[in-house]
Amino acid sequence: MATPKPTPLFPKADEMVDFDLRDYPGISEALDSAWKKENWQYAFDFLAYIRRNKSEHTFVRFRSEIEKLLLWLFLIKQQPLDALRKNDILEYADFFWQPPKTWMTFSNYDRFVLDNGYFVINKKWLPYRVSVAKGSNLKPDKSKYRPSQQSLSAMFTAINAFFKHLTEEEFLYGNPVPIAKKDCRYFIKDSQVKKTKRLSEAQWEYVLTTCIDLADSDAYYERNLFLIITLKTLFLRISELSDREAWNPKMGDFWKDHDGNWWLKIYGKGRKIRDVTVPDDYLVYLKRYRLSQNLPALPASNEATPIIYKLRGPGSPTARQLTRLIQEIFDQAFERMKKQQGIEEAQQLKESSSHWLRHTGASMEIERGRDMKDVSEDLGHASMATTDVVYVQSEDKKRAASGKGRKV
Repeated sequence: MATPKPTPLFPKADEMVDFDLRDYPGISEALDSAWKKENWQYAFDFLAYIRRNKSEHTFVRFRSEIEKLLLWLFLIKQQPLDALRKNDILEYADFFWQPPKTWMTFSNYDRFVLDNGYFVINKKWLPYRVSVAKGSNLKPDKSKYRPSQQSLSAMFTAINAFFKHLTEEEFLYGNPVPIAKKDCRYFIKDSQVKKTKRLSEAQWEYVLTTCIDLADSDAYYERNLFLIITLKTLFLRISELSDREAWNPKMGDFWKDHDGNWWLKIYGKGRKIRDVTVPDDYLVYLKRYRLSQNLPALPASNEATPIIYKLRGPGSPTARQLTRLIQEIFDQAFERMKKQQGIEEAQQLKESSSHWLRHTGASMEIERGRDMKDVSEDLGHASMATTDVVYVQSEDKKRAASGKGRKV
């Protein structure tokens, strides 16, 4: 028997605010029994809570995982949430590990498209995306699909939070997810030495010079240059410069203390605000960027101008839009370095992501000899131990040094 075709069950975050099921005929059609409607409503209410209280990234991740779970329940298992036990969760893990090819796609598509006033199902949308590692020349193959350990962990995190919510709402009388996770055969215990994903000095130099050359010849690239300099020098996550519901980064977040030191106020992970030190060298690029926008060289304390402007409309760009600005430079730097230094030296530029800039900046600061406590606070880490594990890896270095003297 053919596997039923899945359809999306939840809208975008901003469309949940004034959501009306009558505007989504495809969802209504999928909820063809009382238990499906009840399960879906509990899931919708939970996601609405996540949307209000967590980051947009968390909402998107949780929506994806809970949607997959409900689709499996509705179309494959055909049982309600309150009937699930540990073995059922493990059965879902089997499904998650190897979903039907008819549930896989090679691209991200919007769940719904607006048509005559209704949000109708986008027929191209499917819940599982098949991809290959960035920088790889391989073509994605559905028959070789396997979720990463990170994806598997994210799935269990999301559905565990959902089941915990259902027990608190007294819809369920227990949560089988933590026990099932312990018994899941797909988890691999990882004790590998962690390699920091960062650019080398040479690779960073190519990114920087490529971006400066582009901005010198075309003012359009001033924004790319300033974005890349900011992420690398101030150790920021890309989300910390993007438009979010709770915080829109503005030039007034830069401030100067009584000793003449500049700082940047950042709304970061875990809804925590921190102040990041701003070095003198960075001010050169801040002034350059602002002057290119016909603004005074340095920001005023109450200035509402976005730190990174959008080409159209108010506010800051989304994280996805900012990522594209960075990727544009990485691609050109890769081509330049490949031509001048060869593919082996340039390969990491093809594999790199925006988050590598944060790692690159922090790693270079530690190598420069800056106190790890200060770097840790600029990064927004809860403890220096986190900074050590990610960037210094002192225990691994000690083990490597002691192991070098072994005789054959």
